[in-house]
Amino acid sequence: MLVVMETAATPEMVAKVCEEIERLGLSAHPMPGAQRTAVGVTGNKARVDSDSILTLEGVREIIHVTAPYKLVSREFHSENTVVDVGGVKIGGRDFVVMAGPCSVESREQTLAIAEKVAASGSKVLRGGAFKPRTSPYSFQGLGRRGLEILAEARERFGLLIVTEAIDTETIDMVAAYADIIQIGARNMQNYSLLRKAGGLDKPVLLKRGMSATLEELLMAAEYVMAEGNHRVILCERGVRTFADHTRNTLDLSAVPFVKRMSHLPIITDPSHGTGRKDKVLPLSRASIAVGADGLLIEVHHEPEKALSDGPQSITPAHFERLMKEMRTLAGVLGRTVP
Repeated sequence: MLVVMETAATPEMVAKVCEEIERLGLSAHPMPGAQRTAVGVTGNKARVDSDSILTLEGVREIIHVTAPYKLVSREFHSENTVVDVGGVKIGGRDFVVMAGPCSVESREQTLAIAEKVAASGSKVLRGGAFKPRTSPYSFQGLGRRGLEILAEARERFGLLIVTEAIDTETIDMVAAYADIIQIGARNMQNYSLLRKAGGLDKPVLLKRGMSATLEELLMAAEYVMAEGNHRVILCERGVRTFADHTRNTLDLSAVPFVKRMSHLPIITDPSHGTGRKDKVLPLSRASIAVGADGLLIEVHHEPEKALSDGPQSITPAHFERLMKEMRTLAGVLGRTVP
């Protein structure tokens, strides 16, 4: 349910509405907008008897939300959410490119790549300190040492850091270093981890599961937001299909669907979405064309030596070309690459 306040409603009126909602045993979520404030209501198992709320001063109308996800729904929040991370705004006019290695392999490797992606204009460095791998014998990441290396890269090159948390035991450690906490595809429905991320004061980048429907992705985001963290960025990273010409199938139709059903920003990951470096640039072009808010790109200066995902990592030179093309396309589409 959504309580829409009058344009002239005061903070005291909004507070009274929240008090009444909580008196009914429900949770209130005030959401200030450009024109008026709305108050989202969650916690109800059935339709709420809203008469006591409707009679309160400053209440304009009550809208009963039909979607199973409430806080994520555009019915709940009609304006696009812009997630501001240290001045980098994701979900607005800007098209944000996050780039870096799949894994933090060493200090020298990470700093070399960070310098190159920063020089090409990326504001956010990606890199995994903890790596959930299909094989237990594959490189699993450097752990805390990897996080320390990422922090050094941030200090030296002025980059924000997005890195993955893989379990509830280490997410606090990740949060201490990261600017954006990534929840990977394998953990999209790890509800304990989602709730933990929802209790932290850090933006969350939530990747779509390999076989997840879009409704399941939005419900996973609801778990994070229900804990009070509304700074959620969605990521389409490809799903498994019968196709064998790519590692996954990047579902670009997900972008306009999410834009219609939800107010949350959504980016794409053409690196994991295809598993092929020669497909990254074409799918990046397509991503900005369908309305994505940014990209997550794997870059490695020596992809043939990469400890993970070398075949899908582009070189710094190719990344520089990608950034130039994104700036050109952004101008045509009324967007900017900061």
